[in-house]
Amino acid sequence: MSQLTYQLKAARHLISPADRRVLSGELSRYLVVSAAALAVDLGLLALLTAGLGAHYLIANPIAFTVGALVAYFGSVHWAFQNRKMDNKAMELAVFVVIGVGGLAVNESVLWLGIEVAALSLIVAKMGAAITSFAFNFVVRKIMLFST
Repeated sequence: MSQLTYQLKAARHLISPADRRVLSGELSRYLVVSAAALAVDLGLLALLTAGLGAHYLIANPIAFTVGALVAYFGSVHWAFQNRKMDNKAMELAVFVVIGVGGLAVNESVLWLGIEVAALSLIVAKMGAAITSFAFNFVVRKIMLFST
């Protein structure tokens, strides 16, 4: 058995079955919220680039931000059970700061996909979305939505 396999099995005992169910449910709901946010993000990105002729590195932050608002409201009202902060304004500010980190990841992967790998905008955006989804889920779960 590899060291990593052993560590994963050992770590499984640190999280109770009830906590695993909560985390699994939260991840599932966050996937649905993120899919809705991604649909808004992609739709607006397509409208701004193909419809209005905006450069993708300008259109992407706009589309990402609107999608992030969908993700925020879905996260706080449905996806996560526990919230660390009582101050909703502070919670939104932290959510936005984490989102800026996610946007940096998203823009970087998008640029690499288009300029380096010569992928289409939509294919590169999907890679960027998956990468920023993982970043955002982990950081938001740790900083905002755990007890």
